[in-house]
Amino acid sequence: MEYTIRKYSQDDYSIWNDFVAHSKNATFLFHRDFMEYHKDRFEDFSLLVFEDEKLRAILPANKKENTVYSHQGLTYGGLIYLSKIKASKVESIMDKVLLFLKENQVDAFYYKPIPDFYFSEGNKEIDFFLLKRGAVLERKEMNPAVNLTVPLKISKSKMKHFRRIENLDLDIFEEENFDPFWEKILEPRLAEKFNVKPVHSKEEITFLRSKFPKNIRQYSAYRNDEIIAGITIFETKNVVKSQYGATSKTGEEFRALDFLFINLIHKYKRKGKHFFDMGIVGEENELGYNQGLLAQKEELGCTVYNQDFYKIEIK
Repeated sequence: MEYTIRKYSQDDYSIWNDFVAHSKNATFLFHRDFMEYHKDRFEDFSLLVFEDEKLRAILPANKKENTVYSHQGLTYGGLIYLSKIKASKVESIMDKVLLFLKENQVDAFYYKPIPDFYFSEGNKEIDFFLLKRGAVLERKEMNPAVNLTVPLKISKSKMKHFRRIENLDLDIFEEENFDPFWEKILEPRLAEKFNVKPVHSKEEITFLRSKFPKNIRQYSAYRNDEIIAGITIFETKNVVKSQYGATSKTGEEFRALDFLFINLIHKYKRKGKHFFDMGIVGEENELGYNQGLLAQKEELGCTVYNQDFYKIEIK
């Protein structure tokens, strides 16, 4: 097949977003409105792949010096295509992308596919073809998630505390305003415990919520009108992801974050979602992961899935 590739330009905004909406393996994170909220931080190198003037695939990406990345401003990335495409075509497209990178003096390509559980149709073709072409699995992260399609396996101790907390005056609200959680819980707690800031500023998450009101949600737990915990949810077709979760010192005493998680797990199971993604647990220590964080997520009913990170030298 004859394929042509070009870099994304603003003129491609509509066809890009339409393709994302109808693809087999995309989420709202690949919509240009999401990708471009931090465009000043990245040199965009997103690609569109055409066959006889028909768009067949897209690749959200950025470039840094002579290296191209599955977009570093996104949690995951990869080649995006329609469900009807066959594996042999995916292979041909991948080869064309690699050739395009070579012709543009790219030395290396870092690729981070979306975790398997996001798509019931599967999404592993590229991994196979990359490995066959010399890619190496540079890194593998544990990504705990709750499978909502099977009976929940929340630990007895978590459920014991949950039942105790149910009798307290805790209220859960879905909020339109991110100010209470960001200003009173998330930012001060991250600063205090880890000396870091959230990846998204309050203004950025508010902007993104305005663009994706059905996908970005804020749930908060209150006691006596005081916010004591919150979870920011990124919701896709089959999966919900806890993008942020934090609690105040008062909330810790009441185990308010667990209370909020368990309520949301049950809520999204009733809604028919397939998985509740709790994010990776990687840490720069001897083990390579945070033991305590993993144990907490397993007690909430998570099992471990993987997020893989590949690197291929362009020759």
